Amino acid sequence: MSESTSNSEMLYRVLGSTGERVSAIGLGGWHIGLKYVDEELGIRIVRTAIDRGITFMDNSWDYNDGVSEIRMGKALLHGYRDKVFLMTKIDGRSKKEAARQIDESLQRLQVDYIDLVQHHEILRHEDPYRVFDEEGANAAFIEAREAGKLRYIGFTGHKDPYVHLHMLEVAGDRGFKFDTVQLPLNVMDAHYRSFAKLVLPELVKQNIGILGMKSLANGILLRSNTVTPIECLHYALNLPTSVVITGIDSMEILDQAFEAVRTFQPMDDQQVQALLAKTAKAASRGEFEPFKTSSIFDSTAQNPDWLGEEPQRIQQLMPT
Repeated sequence: MSESTSNSEMLYRVLGSTGERVSAIGLGGWHIGLKYVDEELGIRIVRTAIDRGITFMDNSWDYNDGVSEIRMGKALLHGYRDKVFLMTKIDGRSKKEAARQIDESLQRLQVDYIDLVQHHEILRHEDPYRVFDEEGANAAFIEAREAGKLRYIGFTGHKDPYVHLHMLEVAGDRGFKFDTVQLPLNVMDAHYRSFAKLVLPELVKQNIGILGMKSLANGILLRSNTVTPIECLHYALNLPTSVVITGIDSMEILDQAFEAVRTFQPMDDQQVQALLAKTAKAASRGEFEPFKTSSIFDSTAQNPDWLGEEPQRIQQLMPT
């Protein structure tokens, strides 16, 4: 993880083995499409973030029924596209459905290519097999990359660190290396089914770009009354993250993200342990990480049709 501060307001880090230089804070795409954030504000948040030095843009095909991608597409007009590293996520597990969703995302975002497309919500132990089937989503991703529709490939998930490790293992068995992995990294995670303890070392070893998410878990962590928003962001920035993606639904929250960067100083082990000690009791049962312990955050579980059909050869094994 190399850092430089050429922009007075933002840190920049290298995205794994891609060599791309990206802002240490990424702008979360979900929040800019929410009903209480009007389109004008959503576009203003994106453009102000870019003007102040945030280059990493997060989004997903399924965020707010496409509204998040549409708004980001509008925000990136008038020269803003060239200033960002644009990422979105695709839910399709079949080649056919993934290809369709990639094309739809390109249309909504109004771009010729997306810098990074990620397999979204790898939550189940069967997901890696569906993705890497001959007729699975990764075949569509590779074809899209060859066609110039996307540049890099990653995956995301928020449920179980062992599913992340399984995805890396299945990919490795097939000779495929991901450019990025997105995972929950926050002050509660260290105490419960920890992605930081189990997955991070493997990503560092393989030099895969690390995209931290759920640093405040949509504000849920703050309800524990143990830590401040700035402490949450500092903790995530202190990990070997390339980018810490954070949801921004107002200009005040955007200012908060820049304040976290301005005041960030690398923490030693003693400082980290002191911070984690504050959350140990509240975090012990996963209560404040419902994305691990409930299905509330699992949009693909609520909309299984987004995944596409199971592989044909699996269906053929079924008794008639």
